[in-house]
Amino acid sequence: MASSPKKSAAAQAAQSATAELTSPAAIETPAEVAAEVSENFVAPATEMQQSVRAALEKGVSDTRAAFAKAKTSADEAVSAFETSLNAARDGVIAINAKAFEAFRVNAEANFDFVKASIAAKSLSDLVALQNEFARKQIETFAGQAKEFGALAQKSAYDAFQPIREQATKSFKLAG
Repeated sequence: MASSPKKSAAAQAAQSATAELTSPAAIETPAEVAAEVSENFVAPATEMQQSVRAALEKGVSDTRAAFAKAKTSADEAVSAFETSLNAARDGVIAINAKAFEAFRVNAEANFDFVKASIAAKSLSDLVALQNEFARKQIETFAGQAKEFGALAQKSAYDAFQPIREQATKSFKLAG
């Protein structure tokens, strides 16, 4: 009695797998291959492209919004500087006008003193006139100094106020 050797389970599985691969039903058609490639590679790539596109579009949108905000802030800062420079110019003009007025008043006072000195009849009258002139000039200079100080302070405040307001606004927006 001849006995046939029993095939192992692994050998039987290999033989059935080989039979399946060589059978006409196991061979994939090009359409099936294309569908499998599309399913495994193209669909995830398309999904990834859409994700990247959405992220880029959001980034561009955010960048445009930030640029618009920065441009608005820069325009407001330029406007504040222009206002500040105009106020400084007006302050300088006012100080110059005040200086010319002070010069005129002091020149008139000096001419009046010279006329009165020439009209003095005695040395004692001239000394009294000189003392009175010196006292009035000190009072005039003190008053003029106060006026110049107040005008300079107002001019500086008016010149720097727009910049201060803009800086305060900018820091509030940034915070």
